[in-house]
Amino acid sequence: MPGIAAPPCPALHHPAQTTSAPLAGKVALVTGSSRSIGASIVRRLAADGADVIVNYHRAAAAAERTAHGINERAGGRAYVVRADVSTLKGGRFLLDECVRLVGPPDILVLNASVMGHTPLAETAEGEFDEHVDTNVKGPLFMIQAAAKIMDAGSRIVFVSTALTRASSILPISLLYAMSKGAVEQLVRVLSQDLGARGITVNAIAPGAVDTPLFRAGKSPHMVKWIASLNPQKRVPVPDEVSPIVAFLASDEAGWINGQTIGVNGGFVV
Repeated sequence: MPGIAAPPCPALHHPAQTTSAPLAGKVALVTGSSRSIGASIVRRLAADGADVIVNYHRAAAAAERTAHGINERAGGRAYVVRADVSTLKGGRFLLDECVRLVGPPDILVLNASVMGHTPLAETAEGEFDEHVDTNVKGPLFMIQAAAKIMDAGSRIVFVSTALTRASSILPISLLYAMSKGAVEQLVRVLSQDLGARGITVNAIAPGAVDTPLFRAGKSPHMVKWIASLNPQKRVPVPDEVSPIVAFLASDEAGWINGQTIGVNGGFVV
C-alpha cells in the first residue's frame, strides 16, 4: 500500500516555529482527515504549528486539497498517506509512514468513522462488523501500536458523538451510537493505562455537525428538526469543533484525562 507525501521535504521537521505556535515541533496524525471534521482538525493543528499526517482511504483528491491548503500557509507541514484504518494492517502502515515522513506522533486523533442509518429490523452482520471495525477495533489496535512509540506528554483524542448521552435516539442510529458508546469506554480504560506514562486519552462528543456524513440519508425536514434541538436552532460547521481538539492536544490540557467533552451547543434530546 503506497503512501504519498505532499509536498516532498528533505528534512523531517519544518523549521522551528515561533513561541506563539502552541504545537510547534509536534507531529499530529489524524485518521480520516481528508474532509469535513477531520480536515478541519488537521488544518487547526497545523495552524498551531504541528506537522500533520492527512489520512484518507478513498478520497484522494480531497486529501491532496487539504494538504495543499495547509502547505500554502504558515504553520506545520502536511503529508498525505492512504491507509484503511478499519484494518490492523492499515493502522500499522499509517503509523509506519508517519514515522518515516516526520517521526513518531505526539498527537493521535481517531476521527475516521462509519455512520450507518439502519434500524434493528434491517441491520445486517456486515454492517455491524463495519461499524465495529472502523469505529472501535481499528482505533484500539492502532493505539496499541502507537503507544510503543509515543512519549510522555503525548495526546490521544477520539471523536465520539452526543448520541451516546441522548435520552432519545433515532432507531436508525443504532450501530453508530453503540460503537461510539464503546469508544467512550475505551477512553476511560485507556486513560488509566496510558495515563500512568503521561499520555492523556480523551474524546470529544459533537452533536450534529454540517458534514456530508451527517446529511447522508436525511431529508431536509429531518435536518431542520435536528437543528431545532439546539438552543441556537442551527447545525454548526466543523471549524466550531476542531478548536476543542487543538486544546486537548496542547500542553495546557495535560491534567485532562479520561474525559468525553460535549461539543454540542447545548443539544438536548
